[in-house]
Amino acid sequence: MFRPEDYDIPNADIAWCPGCGNFGIIRALKMALAQLNLPPSKVVIVSGIGQAAKMPQYVKAHMFNGLHGRSLPAAVAIKMVNPQLVVIAESGDGCTYAEGGNHFIHTIRRNPDITNIVHNNQIYGLTKGQASPTTPRGQTTTLQIDGVYVDPFNPIAVAVALDASFVARTFVGYLDLTVEIFKQAIQHKGYALVDVFQPCVTFNKVNTYEWYKQNTYILPEDYDPTDRDRAFKIATDTKKYALGVIYKNPNKPIFEEQLVAYKVDETPIAYRGLKV
Repeated sequence: MFRPEDYDIPNADIAWCPGCGNFGIIRALKMALAQLNLPPSKVVIVSGIGQAAKMPQYVKAHMFNGLHGRSLPAAVAIKMVNPQLVVIAESGDGCTYAEGGNHFIHTIRRNPDITNIVHNNQIYGLTKGQASPTTPRGQTTTLQIDGVYVDPFNPIAVAVALDASFVARTFVGYLDLTVEIFKQAIQHKGYALVDVFQPCVTFNKVNTYEWYKQNTYILPEDYDPTDRDRAFKIATDTKKYALGVIYKNPNKPIFEEQLVAYKVDETPIAYRGLKV
C-alpha cells in the first residue's frame, strides 16, 4: 500500500503563500492517490500556468506543464496514446475557465477518461489579484477598483448543461470530503470535473475559509446525482453553493475507446512500433 508521503518531492521549493488553499488540495490529492493505491509511475498530472498549475512540480508522478489554458488538450492526448495511465488535468479557475474556456467545453463533449481538478479561488493569484471568470459581481479587486460589473461564469451549470459525465464541487477546508470526491473522480470512467473552492489568502479578502463555510452546504446522503433536472437547479442556485457529487452520467461513451486506432488494436499507441 502507498502512503501520501510516497508522492512527496524531496526538498521541493513550494512557491505558494502561507495559508494558501493549494496546500489543502495537494494534501487531499496525495491522500486520494494513496488510498487508491496508485503507483506514481501510473499517474500523470497535467497543468497550465498559474499558482495552481505549479502543483505537478510538487507531486511525485509524471508531469506535463503546458501553456496557459491548455492543460486539457494535453491531458486528452496523453490519455489517447496510453489509456493505462491515470491522467489528472489541474489548474486554476482563470486558466481553466478563461484562457482554457473553449477546451473546457469541448473536453466535456468528448468525454475522455480524465480527471479535471480546478483550483477555484475566484481571483487571479499569480498576476496579483484581478478578477477571474468566477469572481462575484460587485467585488472589488486590485484591478476592478469600482467592482466587477459582469456576472461570474458558472462552471457547474455549464458542465451539467453539456451533460458532463461527472460533476462535483468541494471546499478544501473539508479534507475528508475533498479526498472522497477526488477518489470518486479518479475512479469514474469518463470526464470528471471537480471544482474546488480554495481561498487565496493574499489577494482575495472576501472569499475566505470562513466565507466558504458559511456559504456552502454538503448535499445529503440520499441525493441522487443522476437526476439531471435537479442537478441543474442546484448548479444554478448560487445563494448557497452545494458541495458533493452534483451530477453523474455513467453511460456516456468514452472518447478514446471510440477511436479507430483502438478498434483494430487494443495495444496503447505509446507501445506500438513505427510502421514505415
